[in-house]
Amino acid sequence: MTVNVIGGEGCRCFGDAMRDLDAKALIRGNFILLGADAVTNADLRPIFEQHKKTVKYDKGAAATLIFKEAATYNVRTGNEVMIAVDRQNNRLHHHQRLRLHGKESHFEVPLEVFLHNSEVSLLHNLIDPQIAIGSPSMLSLFSDNFDFESRDDFVRGILINEEILDSRIYVSLLPRGQYARKVNNWLTYCMVSQDVMNRWAYPLVPDMGINCLVQQYVYMKNNIYKSRKSTVIKAALRENVAVQAGSHVEAGTSVSCSVIGKNCKIGKNCVLVNAFLMDGVQIADDCKLDCCVIGCGAKVGAGSALTEGTVVDAKSVIPSGKVLKNVIIKCALGEDDNLVEKLGEQGFIIDDKQDTQSTYASDSEDDVPPTIATGIPKVAKLPPICDESDYTSSSDEDESRAVTPFVDDTNIFLAEVMDSLARGFQEKSNPDFLILEINSSRYAYNMSLKEVNFYVVKAIFSLEDIKEPANQNVLVAINNILKQLGPVMSNYIKTEDAMLECLRALEDICEENEYVRAKISKVVHYLYDKDFVSEDAIISWYAQLDADEHRTLRQSLKELIEWLNQSSEEEDDDDDESD
Repeated sequence: MTVNVIGGEGCRCFGDAMRDLDAKALIRGNFILLGADAVTNADLRPIFEQHKKTVKYDKGAAATLIFKEAATYNVRTGNEVMIAVDRQNNRLHHHQRLRLHGKESHFEVPLEVFLHNSEVSLLHNLIDPQIAIGSPSMLSLFSDNFDFESRDDFVRGILINEEILDSRIYVSLLPRGQYARKVNNWLTYCMVSQDVMNRWAYPLVPDMGINCLVQQYVYMKNNIYKSRKSTVIKAALRENVAVQAGSHVEAGTSVSCSVIGKNCKIGKNCVLVNAFLMDGVQIADDCKLDCCVIGCGAKVGAGSALTEGTVVDAKSVIPSGKVLKNVIIKCALGEDDNLVEKLGEQGFIIDDKQDTQSTYASDSEDDVPPTIATGIPKVAKLPPICDESDYTSSSDEDESRAVTPFVDDTNIFLAEVMDSLARGFQEKSNPDFLILEINSSRYAYNMSLKEVNFYVVKAIFSLEDIKEPANQNVLVAINNILKQLGPVMSNYIKTEDAMLECLRALEDICEENEYVRAKISKVVHYLYDKDFVSEDAIISWYAQLDADEHRTLRQSLKELIEWLNQSSEEEDDDDDESD
């Protein structure tokens, strides 16, 4: 993939950037529009194709906005919306951003929305991740309307002037199993960090080496991600924790639901909950950090407590014994900063203008425009990790969970490897990325190399194309799959011991797959021709097969073994003659 960065001088807002793109005529077709602060694992291809179909029958379709259904817990981040949609074609008729502080007692929806549409859905539990599919006309609409500065301005302008502009907006909801959020404040930063550590955004997880083909973390139980180059007593990490390289945590400290950056030093007997430490932070002994963010290189003195949404600027110094709640601390005062309290030469509590802007003098909702979420949220108590997540499975897992038997790590590992390989085969993924995923699962479930070799082969031969081959031709199916996944298999099946595990995996497959069982001799011969297994490995494996238990299998392989032995004897004779 090639990424082209386009600069735009003089762009002061989102609308200016869109107008600049239109002026440069760089985009001539439909496009995906998302902010740099969007975090998603969503597959947008179906929505993109649906948008193209919509444009075919409605030439005025300017955009398809993408939303994500929220959970029921009561957390407002400024990204929640209420919309009114035509149920027949998903056309948007009303859009309202929800209040950040407090709940609305009612919603005002124009009467004509209900008069002009036979079926209308009112959805008030949606998150707006700021992702959209745009038509070429979307850019020209920004150029024609200079008052469109934000995406909300664009949406509001289209809804108010649909007939004049001859443009319409449509809506699509992401499936429940897909993740999408916008990280535009400290609260969403903390929430998304927790979601990533809880693997709701898979494959966007810490142990996947997202930005490089290097596994930076060891994934352990309770969603603990620990760099091999960090020094942490195992008992210190409770759950949902990421610790980067070079960090050191002393004895007696407890860390949960937190992220620790590179080269951090945390003293003895500290308690960290929902704490986010950037690189180079130093925390002295006996400190308590709860729901706070600490900037790069900051220092917190012994016995201090930072709680309830405290944000500490980079390189700030907090003196010992300080108890601070819900404050912003800067390293140095700026021209526009209002000093509340001086903590030291590198620590100043400043007036939080966010609060003053978001506090309304009146309790009336009419004082605040209905389309604007007032204020910017700070770090606060996060919702329970396991309660009614936004990102649950699309199946009815909850109904069956009570009677589901315990699944051991080997079965979970096999399932994850099968998912990775199935997706990789369908999407023709780079084999190196698939190997990285498999290794990640290996470390997560503490699998031995012997087990990995066995289950990788079993996963490959358990793919749907081999289980139900087209025209019942299993050899063609195996050949097609190994053209794509052969490098993955070769990465693990190198030694004779690994080859034996490969052949033992085929034993299991024979019991499960009648097509492989019927062609087992040709399957093994194919693997031999492609150098996945050696002659010695096949003969050794055959010799280990129990005569009674594997009578049918041995009978099927008999001719192949005789041929291999004969070939081996002929090679020996040729060697003797050459001598």
